[in-house]
Amino acid sequence: MGRPAARAAPRPVQAGEAGFTCYVHPEIEFYLLRGLPSDGTTPEPADSGGYFDQASHDVAPHFRRNVIETLESMGISVEFSHHEGGPGQQEIDLRYADALTMADNIMTFRYVVKEVAITQGVRASFMPKPFTLHPGSAMHTHFSLFEGDRNAFHDPNDPYELSETGKAFVAGVLRHAREMSAVTNQWVNSYKRLITGGEAPTAVSWGHANRSALVRVPMYSPGKSSTRRVEIRTLDSACNPYLAFAVILGAGLTGVQKGYELPPATEDDVWSLTETERRAMGYEALPQNLNEALASMEHSELVAEILGEHVFDFFLRNKRSEWDAYRRNVTPYELATYLPVL
Repeated sequence: MGRPAARAAPRPVQAGEAGFTCYVHPEIEFYLLRGLPSDGTTPEPADSGGYFDQASHDVAPHFRRNVIETLESMGISVEFSHHEGGPGQQEIDLRYADALTMADNIMTFRYVVKEVAITQGVRASFMPKPFTLHPGSAMHTHFSLFEGDRNAFHDPNDPYELSETGKAFVAGVLRHAREMSAVTNQWVNSYKRLITGGEAPTAVSWGHANRSALVRVPMYSPGKSSTRRVEIRTLDSACNPYLAFAVILGAGLTGVQKGYELPPATEDDVWSLTETERRAMGYEALPQNLNEALASMEHSELVAEILGEHVFDFFLRNKRSEWDAYRRNVTPYELATYLPVL
């Protein structure tokens, strides 16, 4: 199903044309597993470690060191690494680079991670939510715009040292969040991560210390204007980084170009609010599944212009086919829940 025929929106501004360079810094999460079952059974984590666990003596510490050494030998710099919250779950953060270079680096990163895992007798998966009871794998990504050597997101006179450009960028991301969700979270399984009660955003909001927000403006390092950035928390580690960075950057720059006004920050724990409370407080929900995300995307003039005619139409057809295959499938949950009683 294609987008509507009417085409009225102007071509979105591009970073270079506006005098900006976009830098991104992703925090990439994934699972190490004992194997990759092909029969639909639940996989077994490669270790039993927890968040920042240094006491796990399974493969994780050696694995991360080997991955980092391999990446840096290829010219891809790593900033941090640690064990994440789920058993077998890892995080490796790449040092910031321009958006296109980083998209290339992420594709290489995934290949390296999978190959190093095999050499250590385990397997790696970037599936957004492989376990019902354990956290999903995100790719929280920090964005900043520079004009030459100057960070365009920095304003020393603002209480949070966030410039008007930075505020308008965040406003653009928020306004177009629903219509680009199918790109930032492109798999059926992606929406098993974006659920209430998980450590992932479920509503269109932003804040400072609020990790339930879609966009977070993290703490600023005093005296280091280059560190002022914004963190987009919706992305998962299985997204297409080229398309995801393009739509986020395009939405943010549209906010800058059109002077979008940033709504008030929220420090509410959105995860703890009921659906009724969210609506009463004015929170707009993110799409709850791939079908809903595609419905928002297919009417988006902005996403169509950013991706271009061919990619936009092909993406929608491809993902509609994936959704149709998924909704026809009778799941183990349905068989276990309904077969004995109906």
